[in-house]
Amino acid sequence: MENKRGPDDLEKLLEQRQEEVDMLKKQKEYMQMKCRQAGEAIIKLQGKYISLEKEYDKVCEERDNFERMLRNGDDTK
Repeated sequence: MENKRGPDDLEKLLEQRQEEVDMLKKQKEYMQMKCRQAGEAIIKLQGKYISLEKEYDKVCEERDNFERMLRNGDDTK
C-alpha cells in the first residue's frame, strides 16, 4: 500500500479549514447585525404597545363614565 498523502494534502486541508472559519465569521457578523435590527424593532414595538395600552385605558374609562351618565339619567325620570 502506498501512502498517497503528501505536504500538499495538509495545505489543502488548512486552506479548506480557513475558508470554513472565514465563512463562519461572516455568518456570525450577519447574525449579529440581524439580532441588533430585531432588538431595535422590539424596542419600538414596546413603545407602541405602552402607548396603545394607555389609550385603551382612557377609552375604557370614558366608556365607563358614559355608561354611568346614562344610568344616572335613567334614575331621574
